Amino acid sequence: MNLLSTLVVAAITAVVTAVTVGLVATPRLDARKKRIGEAHAARDTFGTHLMTVLATCILLEQTPVDNPDWTPTLRDRLKGERERWLRQLDDATRWMVDNVFVYAGSWPLQRHKDFAVAYAANARAVVLSERDEAVKRELLIALTAPTQRQFFAFWWTRARHYTADQRLFGETVSRLGAETPQS
Repeated sequence: MNLLSTLVVAAITAVVTAVTVGLVATPRLDARKKRIGEAHAARDTFGTHLMTVLATCILLEQTPVDNPDWTPTLRDRLKGERERWLRQLDDATRWMVDNVFVYAGSWPLQRHKDFAVAYAANARAVVLSERDEAVKRELLIALTAPTQRQFFAFWWTRARHYTADQRLFGETVSRLGAETPQS
């Protein structure tokens, strides 16, 4: 009888534990797993958009605006490509601003959160500004290169360039503030 009561108590304990874990802990863990997955996916998308901004700026820089030897058809095609690249910059910076609290909030250090928010806001401001296209490219590269390195480069690269990246980013943000027209 002692063995039977021990087995019954063990079985009841196992069932109660399994049901409790299934009803209480598992849903919380699944929700947490989903939130963490979404934050990491947003981080990856942020990295993709940073590379889009850099690559697009370089494409715009490397592609001449006009050449007298071009046919009208080629001129129109390249103009269309440049407009498409400018739309990519607009889309990338819009996504970064719209989703900044998803990916920025996923980093544990406040300085990373602040850096991500500052980047998104300033990059979007550059894209929306009425500056000359060449100045926009220069500013976007100056903002994006250190940001990309600090968030997505190997840790030893981040550490080696941390001070220089912070300085370059700060100088570029100061330049943006100095160039802002006063009303």
